[in-house]
Amino acid sequence: MDYKKSKAPVNTVTRNIMDLCRDTDNIYESVAIISKRANQISLQIKEDLSKKLAEFASYNDSLEEVFENREQIEISRYYEKLPKATLLATQEFIENKVYWRDPSKETGIEEN
Repeated sequence: MDYKKSKAPVNTVTRNIMDLCRDTDNIYESVAIISKRANQISLQIKEDLSKKLAEFASYNDSLEEVFENREQIEISRYYEKLPKATLLATQEFIENKVYWRDPSKETGIEEN
């Protein structure tokens, strides 16, 4: 997924709590869903970055040799400019792009 094309803001934005709890009727459940999705996005971005930076890894044991690679710097800058995972997850949740379910509500089991 190309996170640069997301409509998520780069900076923190004030959100209306009622918009976040519209689908779940519970702000805490909404925050839990958003945080789990943010963890997934964070891991995916980290894997993508690691794969791209692995191409530039040098396996020399020489500490004297410091190698500056232009492409590596550009890749790092690209990932630094991306919106944070929490902002991406919140935007996905608001746009109803996050699939979530509550097994206790599906099976008819209610908590006391």
